[in-house]
Amino acid sequence: MFGRKIKIGIAFGGGGTRGFSHLGAIKAFEEFGIKFDFVAGTSAGSLVGAFYAAGYSYKEMYDIVKNLREKDIRKNLIPFTPSKIDGVGELITNNLGDINIEDLKIPYAAVAVDIKSTKEICLAKGNLAKAVMGSCAVPGVFTPVIYDDMILCDGGLQNTIPADVPRYFGCDYVISVDVNKSRTYGTDSTKVLDVLMCSIRILMKSNAVRGYVNSDVIIAPETKRFKSTKTDGMDEMIEEGYKAAVDAMPQIMEVFNKRRKHKLKAFPSDITIIK
Repeated sequence: MFGRKIKIGIAFGGGGTRGFSHLGAIKAFEEFGIKFDFVAGTSAGSLVGAFYAAGYSYKEMYDIVKNLREKDIRKNLIPFTPSKIDGVGELITNNLGDINIEDLKIPYAAVAVDIKSTKEICLAKGNLAKAVMGSCAVPGVFTPVIYDDMILCDGGLQNTIPADVPRYFGCDYVISVDVNKSRTYGTDSTKVLDVLMCSIRILMKSNAVRGYVNSDVIIAPETKRFKSTKTDGMDEMIEEGYKAAVDAMPQIMEVFNKRRKHKLKAFPSDITIIK
């Protein structure tokens, strides 16, 4: 559909189980014939992005997650006790195998944070399952992931919409999917998990600006009514992602037709790139 002289990147943002909305956006991309040259993902976006970069279609991804339950991802549901994130790793290895990022069909990077150095880590090579596990390890919900000499936690702490990553790797245009645009809302709950997730949303609110600045088009599904820790409403979330992507298609077409380069902005100097 589009000429291949330019490079097009996709950035899948974080948002917990609201990340199901990414599948709806992917369904729309397939229908409109849009293909990407680089895939970046944070947290839930890194998980969806890994399957997308492996060449999985919307239907193939949906068949994997349609019967997914919370305990398949967060094995320990005991209150106040973080769970190991092995469930995320098993989703990768059981379907894609124990592969490295370099083995994927489309160049890919997962964003995490090393709590030893406090630096943002962009993982573009090495073990795929470990990279995704580190990117998805929400503090207080999951235990951190040991990766070489780093201790990785959820990338959304510093870069919840990683639009600058495809630009760093040479993309001319970046489309981003923000499945958590309602991060500005608070909570009237005093439950520990609800308070924790609200606190994380507050942290993400400021760094989301960086993603918007580095995006040519933002696809932002309406997900506020869905809890970011529950799988309830999966099909509805997917539909919201699909509708938002279809609604954004005229804007996407306009951007690509103009072939207007959007320069990289707001890329901090203290990011560690593993490539």
